[in-house]
Amino acid sequence: MFTRPGAFAVLLPVKSPGTGKSRLSTLRDDQRARLAAAFATDVVDACLRADGVAGVLVVSDDAAFAATLAARGAATCADPGGGLNAALRHAAAHLHERRPDLRPVALCGDLPSLVPGDLATALADAATQPGPCFVRDADTTGTTLYCASYDGFDPRFGAGSAAAHEGSGARPLAGELPTLRRDVDDVDSLADAIALGLGDSSADVVRSIGLLPRGS
Repeated sequence: MFTRPGAFAVLLPVKSPGTGKSRLSTLRDDQRARLAAAFATDVVDACLRADGVAGVLVVSDDAAFAATLAARGAATCADPGGGLNAALRHAAAHLHERRPDLRPVALCGDLPSLVPGDLATALADAATQPGPCFVRDADTTGTTLYCASYDGFDPRFGAGSAAAHEGSGARPLAGELPTLRRDVDDVDSLADAIALGLGDSSADVVRSIGLLPRGS
């Protein structure tokens, strides 16, 4: 699963789609689940087309959904529980046993507009950094990407994660990177993502639930 040329492995934490995106409160439960699944699918697809990415490791508590991402080319491992950062540390340890030559990159799974070029640009910048680094989200308080060596891998996702990562010594990466910064947590950020353009799976779902005109 890590056969592409590249120095980085993307670690992608993915919740069961049925439990995600609760802040999209104007949508039905089934619509939110379809969107969450589509977001993760588009992120995997974008990562596997980005220069510098050797592969994607999905860590999930939903084996059935993880299998659909494996069919698209991702490797998978089970979420051990304990929260997002624990899942990422587990994924990094899992990867280290198999590919100690790669550098782990934690990435959010709710980036439906992500294009390979923005990710590749960030990774090229990360490759020049002597220590951990991260990408702030579009709102500047959160984090969408965190990169470090195995021995320095200390993700601090959650409320105020940008400040937490910077406080731990990680350097924020510069550059516009609009599709890498635009995570989707609510209806306003979804509207922003739609304006940027969506991946195929997300566009199909958004169109089917009437948030995007047919033919767009």
